[in-house]
Amino acid sequence: MKLIYFALDYLGIDPRKAFTNFKGLFWYVRDISVFRKQFATSDQSFRVRYIPVLTDKYDSSGKARGQYFYQDLYAAHRIFVDNPVRHIDIGSRVDGFVAHVAAFRKIEVFDIRPLPGKINNIEFVQADLMQFDERLAECTDSLSCLHTIEHFGLGRYGDPIDVDGHLKGLDTMYKLLKPGGRFYFSTQIGPQRIDFNSHRIFSLHYLLDYFKGKYDIERFAYIDDADHFFEDAALTPQLIATNAGCKMGCGIFVLVKR
Repeated sequence: MKLIYFALDYLGIDPRKAFTNFKGLFWYVRDISVFRKQFATSDQSFRVRYIPVLTDKYDSSGKARGQYFYQDLYAAHRIFVDNPVRHIDIGSRVDGFVAHVAAFRKIEVFDIRPLPGKINNIEFVQADLMQFDERLAECTDSLSCLHTIEHFGLGRYGDPIDVDGHLKGLDTMYKLLKPGGRFYFSTQIGPQRIDFNSHRIFSLHYLLDYFKGKYDIERFAYIDDADHFFEDAALTPQLIATNAGCKMGCGIFVLVKR
């Protein structure tokens, strides 16, 4: 059954949405009848068109949960508190984290994808961060890369296929940052694997081994598979060995370059 649902969804057919829309037709017809009766006796001058929206009746007022929601708020708050001289972001979500930061300070964004238009407080540079530009060596005291490194080198966003793309990207970011600078970093955590071409999942042991000798870990937080947020979690041997109990969670690090 799951395979059928996945196949239909992949083809752009959402069975759940189709079922919800079908249910919605009944109350929509009922609401039209009530509305028409009221409108017929009113003195309002609006022209009426009928454009059904059939799923919002079942939605909540918003989605105040999920990996992007928690990580974007957490990292933006940390940058507000830490107040760096310069902040550069690598590929994080513009309509989340980047927008949060741009609300209170200037932020420079590097991404392999274009960003149409001009946005106040956001300075955009289109670039492939698997390639290092020596002119940018140790150029910033603050750097972020949220939920992005897992995609490097998998071709999903138009980047060249490179099995070592994540390592090249991380090496570039290390070189961008000044000694003593902070790196706000998040990625998916769990049993290590590649789901091509969607993403990589990293084990905590793998990430910590990469950070060793390069960064000190100032803070660690994570979001588990049930979308629970754990702020300032201790990186105990048990938590590391079990990847915080995650199969596809999100680990958030505040790192200080040595």
